[in-house]
Amino acid sequence: MRLVIASCSVDYSGRLDAHLPRATRVLMLKADGSVLIHSDGGSYKPLNWMSAPARLTVTEPDEEAAADGVREVWEVSAAKTDDRLVIRVFETISDVSHELGVDPGLTKDGVEAHLQELLAEQIEVLGAGYRLVRREFPTAIGPVDIMAKDAEGRSVAVEIKRVGGIDGVEQLTRYLELLDRDPLLTPVQGVFAAQTIKPQARVLAEDRGIRCVTLDYDAMRGMDDPSSRLF
Repeated sequence: MRLVIASCSVDYSGRLDAHLPRATRVLMLKADGSVLIHSDGGSYKPLNWMSAPARLTVTEPDEEAAADGVREVWEVSAAKTDDRLVIRVFETISDVSHELGVDPGLTKDGVEAHLQELLAEQIEVLGAGYRLVRREFPTAIGPVDIMAKDAEGRSVAVEIKRVGGIDGVEQLTRYLELLDRDPLLTPVQGVFAAQTIKPQARVLAEDRGIRCVTLDYDAMRGMDDPSSRLF
């Protein structure tokens, strides 16, 4: 893991174009090749990023850029697409690297972890013809709870919560934005699954084209038969 604090500007080109003007930011270069750009406020999510696999090339600026104060140009190129992240470094304030080793991954406790396990085993709860790809599908910004395929073979990212709130919808939205950059996965549909989904979260999810699914925890673990209920 390499962490660089630098005065920089950032340009992203690919499925969408984006520009970040010069400011002091944290540049995170992970061992898997992904690069993330963070600021000190506004949100905990990165301002922009390039997911792995990617290749970083560092070059000297041209005369015009050098005259503007640029010291280095970092070009991060996606391996599977034409997406590019160009970081122009004006000043490096700190540059440190650490070997983090192998991370055991996130361990979920209680109901949420059990819901993920049960849904992976009973993926047809999401619809006929669904099949599991894997649990804890890795991305540059964290693992997606479940990655699946629907009956037509389209990719489906599933975020699971005990109580589904707006934060969960925002989390799934970030995953979808990232996964949609992968030509092997796009277009990726989103499913927000929870025992209970708050009304505001449901409205936000549906506005973003994310399907909401209410999970019956007791029925999924065999403690309740929905067909035997009177109401």
